[in-house]
Amino acid sequence: MIQTLQVALGDRAYPIHIGSGLISQTNLILPHLKRKQVAIITNTTVAPLYLENLAQPLRDAGFSVIEIILPDGEACKNSETLNQIYDALLENRCERSTTIIALGGGVIGDLTGYAAATYLRGVPFIQIPTTLLAQVDSSVGGKTGINHPLGKNMIGAFYQPKVVLADIDTLQTLPQRELSAGVAEVIKYGLIRDADFFDWLEINMSKLMALDEAVTTYAIYRSCKNKAEVVAADEHEVGERALLNLGHTFAHAIENAMGYGVWLHGEAVAAGTMLAADLSQRMGWLTSADIQRIYAVFTAANLPLDAPKLGVEKYLDLMGLDKKVIDGKIRLVLQQGIGNALITSDYDADKLKQTLEAIA
Repeated sequence: MIQTLQVALGDRAYPIHIGSGLISQTNLILPHLKRKQVAIITNTTVAPLYLENLAQPLRDAGFSVIEIILPDGEACKNSETLNQIYDALLENRCERSTTIIALGGGVIGDLTGYAAATYLRGVPFIQIPTTLLAQVDSSVGGKTGINHPLGKNMIGAFYQPKVVLADIDTLQTLPQRELSAGVAEVIKYGLIRDADFFDWLEINMSKLMALDEAVTTYAIYRSCKNKAEVVAADEHEVGERALLNLGHTFAHAIENAMGYGVWLHGEAVAAGTMLAADLSQRMGWLTSADIQRIYAVFTAANLPLDAPKLGVEKYLDLMGLDKKVIDGKIRLVLQQGIGNALITSDYDADKLKQTLEAIA
């Protein structure tokens, strides 16, 4: 059973297919290929598990398949790894009609998307995310990029894929920690704009963590539906789309300070979301009961919620590198209730310092 929804972007609209065994279903990919050459970009962890499941059916269909296998990990999401992709594409004489396929988690998706956006000034690409975080977040919406030593995702482009295939079977090989990190992004949608979904997650979290097929498919579908609606309304993050960054300003500071990959992105988002919730409560926008509910659902997903002690000034310095900063003012995504978020620079700076000082 395949669930499908559309990201409505006019002539650049594309489908998201969610289901079991999708990697080898070439009928979902073939309509989006321009010529008989494809390049699959993956990493050393994913390649032994799924690369042949994708590559062999394409070869059987008459395609020339170039395999580009990169090192794994957030620490590799940089210009050096990006150049490895460019080198392989050039050495294989890939053209503008060559389709690039990202097979992996968020790092592979972001790297591949940015390579596709910039190689020969733009070639088509397809997202096949293999982690929950990538399936519900990074593979949808066209954000691509690499990290810089001074900031996460500071170099990149908005560039939409032709299709997204979310194969839930790949989640069976995820380490528990990676699964939990993905659930953090699922919870985010309930917190920012979908209170009914948050209620559903409170009831179904144990089944989601056990990867119950029906619950997992629904969680991915509902998450992607939320993101698709936001992206369709604000593709280039000039307004509503920034709400998807709940907890991320704090999270990026944590990832940068601790070293990319020490904290998984979803882990940092969970801790960052609790900091945002704490500040929202100090502003009088969340109740103690709201905080308890948020804490409980993250805890049920086995996520770390205690942000590292970096010091107030270190946090503020790193948060100042965030892409949402305008005129030197840190803008934050805060909450005015579960399911109701806002992006604002109109918060009490002293209360922000109190939130950071209270980190255990």
